[in-house]
Amino acid sequence: MSRRQRTGGGSAKALLLTVFGEYVLPHGEPVWTSALLHVLAGLEVEEKSARQALNRLAADGWIMSERAGRRVRWALTEHGRAMLTEGAERIYSFGRDRESWDGRWLVLLASVPESKRDLRHQLRNGLTWAGMGSPAPGVWISPHVSREPEAKQVVESLGLDAEVLSFCGPFGGIGSESDMVETAWHLGELATAYEDFVREFAGMRPAPGDQVLLAQTRLVHLWRRFPLLDPQLPLVLLPPHWIGIRAANVFKDLHRQWHDAAQARWTALTADE
Repeated sequence: MSRRQRTGGGSAKALLLTVFGEYVLPHGEPVWTSALLHVLAGLEVEEKSARQALNRLAADGWIMSERAGRRVRWALTEHGRAMLTEGAERIYSFGRDRESWDGRWLVLLASVPESKRDLRHQLRNGLTWAGMGSPAPGVWISPHVSREPEAKQVVESLGLDAEVLSFCGPFGGIGSESDMVETAWHLGELATAYEDFVREFAGMRPAPGDQVLLAQTRLVHLWRRFPLLDPQLPLVLLPPHWIGIRAANVFKDLHRQWHDAAQARWTALTADE
């Protein structure tokens, strides 16, 4: 597997969001284009793709440009700061704790016609981010009934509150609860993704400077996927010795170990400007 593949497919826009969230957000200072291009070049993103990604993030309202002569630096907008702050809270705390479970499920019945494909896509993304899975078309489930307000916000924001029904209760006596879980979340595929993550980073010892900065960026970038992929099911619903717990520990430990050195390199890199 190439380094480009390991960073999550080489999406320049996604990598830039990782850089802005990990370094620009906590420092609170605008950053010159050349510093961003330097980091993305280390992640094997071509300059043309990096510049296009910057323009896309600006068009989407995440960042704004500030020109100084012929040079440009980039700052987060209020929207960008709010979104990355929310994302950071979820990313850095993800996988650490498991809620106790009373056996109840939150169930949503959401029937959106095929003709409204874009709306269906937005609903799917929103409910997936809320940790819900779909074991059958038009059916969404979660063992975290406390997430109903989050699901409701997704539904109402799309104007679908009159078309979606919800209810809570335990699994009944027909069918297999474990089969339902596997169909909704494909735990085998999720376990493979976690195993790849652990294999990539466990035991890595990057040198100071660019190497630790790039390693930390890749670490956070790959970990960003898991809050979307992993619904954080109660342990009773997971296979024994669930690999996700080890992966969360690897992320937490390495992020802490590399943090100061990576931030120091970022400070030096931007100070050179």
